[in-house]
Amino acid sequence: MSLSQALAARFEELESRIAYQEHWLETLDEAVASQERRLAQLERINALMQKTLREQQRALQEADMTAPGPQDEMPPHY
Repeated sequence: MSLSQALAARFEELESRIAYQEHWLETLDEAVASQERRLAQLERINALMQKTLREQQRALQEADMTAPGPQDEMPPHY
């Protein structure tokens, strides 16, 4: 094998490796972008759930304050 053939083979091998790495970089980039979109969606869902939970807690507290307590009830002998 001549020097030029050896260099051509080496060059071809390097091009093949670069193509393989570029493919995997694109695949990983797509995976990261997908995960980023999913994370943003989950963060929105989490924020909505926290808001709903706060509203429910507030409603329960208001209901507890307006509901008659044991001190407001008439004893049975009246």
